[in-house]
Amino acid sequence: MLETLGIHFPSLIIYLVNFVLLLGLLYLFAYKPILRIMDERADRIRDSLAAADQARAEAASSHEAIEEQLNEARREGQRLLDQAREAARRFRDEEMDRARQEAETFVSRARSDIQRERDAAIEEVRANFGDLAITAAERVLRRTLDRQAHQDLIAQVLEEGESLSRG
Repeated sequence: MLETLGIHFPSLIIYLVNFVLLLGLLYLFAYKPILRIMDERADRIRDSLAAADQARAEAASSHEAIEEQLNEARREGQRLLDQAREAARRFRDEEMDRARQEAETFVSRARSDIQRERDAAIEEVRANFGDLAITAAERVLRRTLDRQAHQDLIAQVLEEGESLSRG
């Protein structure tokens, strides 16, 4: 009955033996090397992925380190800027104090100069007034008076006048 279908049993066995032999040879000479090559390739891909992950981690840590350095540089810059501002403020305050002291010294010196000039003017007025009074008295009396006695009298009168005006 198989022969009516066109299947010849001895040929079928030969084909089957050939197929099994071919499958065995392919398994030994093709399948195992292909599997080994595929395993090696999978290992290389795994290693490459691990290296990529490690590079990514290093890049991330490097990025964090760079960010930290940038932040540190910013803090350092801010600190230097604050120091410069503080130094400028101190310098400005010192210069203002120095200018204030110079102004106070100038005012004090001016006051003492004014007082000295005032005292000198008063003395000059006293001296001139005394001479003028003596001259006027001489003309009125048409005779020479004792100049020293009149000077003493005028000084006494001026002192009494100052004490009255103060009191």
